[in-house]
Amino acid sequence: MKTIGVFDSGVGGLSVLRALLAEMPQARFVYLADGAHAPYGERSPQQVAERAHRITDGLRGHFGIDALVVACNTATALAIEGLRAQHPEWPIVGVEPALKPAAAITRTGHVGVMATRGTVESERFARLRQRLEQASEKPLHFSCQACDGLADAIERNDRPAIESLCQRYWSALQAGLVSAPIDTLVLGCTHYPFAADVLQELTGKAVTLVETGVPVARRTRAVLDQPPPNGTEGPAPSGVVLLSTGDPAPLAQAARRWLDLDSPGQHFAC
Repeated sequence: MKTIGVFDSGVGGLSVLRALLAEMPQARFVYLADGAHAPYGERSPQQVAERAHRITDGLRGHFGIDALVVACNTATALAIEGLRAQHPEWPIVGVEPALKPAAAITRTGHVGVMATRGTVESERFARLRQRLEQASEKPLHFSCQACDGLADAIERNDRPAIESLCQRYWSALQAGLVSAPIDTLVLGCTHYPFAADVLQELTGKAVTLVETGVPVARRTRAVLDQPPPNGTEGPAPSGVVLLSTGDPAPLAQAARRWLDLDSPGQHFAC
């Protein structure tokens, strides 16, 4: 049975863990929320990279994980190349805003992207955006919005703040000068799928929301050469280990609320 490490700055990566559990039901997962250093989106690139390396070393050293999923767009953008260079023999799967899938399904050619400031301002994101816009055979434009505070509001499950911030940032995206309306919205932070109901109500059903959990889960299964789920497997006996560098209670509560996962959280220093 494979053991897979998954980490995020907080509870947002649970959206990726949800997809991983569906895709690899017999695997064992160790999920770490870096609650003592969240949120990553407004930290410096150097701070995020340092945390990513410390967490990776901690999960490998204490749990002997077979692979790592960096379930955070900001950490992927700022640290995954360094992690792969340091661990060249070992599978590391990252997430990034689903610009490519969004480009494939947009009808108007205007895609909105909501992400953290760390992701939007990263070189990795800029390269991906530019490559897709230049390679597209049809007019394609990405309108990007840094959503300061939204991941933190989701982390705290602060519904009024979530609704207010989603309204603010969706309005900001629509205020651009592109003539074609946005018909596809990329949720470019793993926290944001947990605000999808609020965003869909704001955008209306004509706008398709795109997230990254399922593609990441499929990629992880592929790199570990595991068979696809056949619909008959139950959950892994060992289940899921939930860790936090801060208070583990909010993580356990979020896992119960969003994943129906009754697993106690544990403090983990790294």
